[in-house]
Amino acid sequence: MTGALVAGLLAGYGIAMPVGAVATYLVSLTARTSLRTGVCAALGVALADGLYALVATVGGAALAAALRPVLGPLRWASALLLLALAVRGAIVAVHRHRARRTAARPDPPPPSPARAFLALLGITLLNPTTVIYFAALVLGSRTADAVRPLEQGVFVLAAFVASASWQVLLAGGGALLGRALTGRRGRLVTALVSSTVIAALAVRTTG
Repeated sequence: MTGALVAGLLAGYGIAMPVGAVATYLVSLTARTSLRTGVCAALGVALADGLYALVATVGGAALAAALRPVLGPLRWASALLLLALAVRGAIVAVHRHRARRTAARPDPPPPSPARAFLALLGITLLNPTTVIYFAALVLGSRTADAVRPLEQGVFVLAAFVASASWQVLLAGGGALLGRALTGRRGRLVTALVSSTVIAALAVRTTG
C-alpha cells in the first residue's frame, strides 16, 4: 500500500513538473483572470494525468498477466524507455535554455473557469508522452501477482493528487512565481528535476 502511494506520488510529480507550454499558459491565465479560473484549469491538467494513470494501471495489469513469460525483458525495456524519456527531457530543456526566445504572440481572450478546465483537460489528453510514461512505469514496476485493485486505486489517486498539487501551485503562484518558473532558468531547473525523478523511477523498475 505504501509502495503504491509513494510510486503514485513520484509518478505524478515526474510527469507534472516540467514547465512547458501548458504550464506557462496556466500561470499566465491565472495572472490575467482569477485564482478560481487557474485552479479549474489546473484540475483539468491533473484529471488528464489521473485518467492516463488509471488506463495505464488497468492495461498494465492485463498485459502483465498475458506477457508473464517475457516479463523480465519487458521490465528492462520499460526501464530503458523511462530513461530515454528522462534523457530526452533534459536535452530538450538544455536546448531550449540555450536557444533564443521566439517572439511572443498575443494571448487569446481568457476563458471562463469551466472552459479553462475543459480546454486544459483536452490539451493534456492529447499529449502522447503522458500515456507512454505511465504505461512504461506500471508495466516496468509491477507483476500480475502484485497488481491489486486497491493498490491500483491508491496509485491513481496519488498520481492525481501529486499532479493537482503541482498544477495548483503553478496557478496560485501568481505573476511573481510565474516569472520565476516560466523563465529560461525556471524551465531548465524544473525539467532537470523531473528528468532526475523519471530516471530514479527507471532504476527502481529493475530492482
